[in-house]
Amino acid sequence: MLDHLDNNHLPYRRISPASDGVAPVDASQFSGIVVLGSDHCVNEPLPWISDELALLQDAIRRDVPVLGHCFGAQMLARAMGAKVSRNSCPNIGWSPIWVTPPAQHRMGLPRQVSMFNWHYDTFEIPPGATRTMYGSHCLNKGFLRGRHWAFQGHLEVTEASVRDWCAAGRAELRRAHGPAAQSETQILKQLHDRIAALHLVAEQTYHAWTRQLDRPTLVGLGSRCSTAAA
Repeated sequence: MLDHLDNNHLPYRRISPASDGVAPVDASQFSGIVVLGSDHCVNEPLPWISDELALLQDAIRRDVPVLGHCFGAQMLARAMGAKVSRNSCPNIGWSPIWVTPPAQHRMGLPRQVSMFNWHYDTFEIPPGATRTMYGSHCLNKGFLRGRHWAFQGHLEVTEASVRDWCAAGRAELRRAHGPAAQSETQILKQLHDRIAALHLVAEQTYHAWTRQLDRPTLVGLGSRCSTAAA
């Protein structure tokens, strides 16, 4: 994500609400908001989550484009009044994701992509939104409503970040079971090629989303993937 912003000369401000304990609540100072992952669940009663929710609700009111990844997608769904709850099984590792015709057209994506996942929760499709992606073990993998886009997965990961998350979450990976939970060995298999293919999807998606911005100023919220209860 930062590579895309830097390569396209889009200035941005990085914010870490979970570390700082607070988040801005006024979206008018930004032309777009990117919400990334977290170790937390969006339903936790934490002050910074309440701030972030207020920021996204203000962005929706002002039509400031929001781009959500994983926890960020769940936050966007919640800001739009949709329910976020436990998925039927953990969704960790690589999985095929199908892209709906509206998303193929809007984002320029193929019918099927391979997505990196690390989440336990899922969202309902918000009122007025359109499903953009779906999976075999998690139906709602993405939605769009106007200029607001959400992805229940990670387009932004790199080889280094995936290896770091696996190392930090090794005990979690051993505990996770189910048809959509992969082991560290499975996640890291052919990692270079998988990341290269994912980055083609990410670059296409980020270009399509940033073309919507009214002026080139962005804020990124959060800093990493969900490794606990997102």
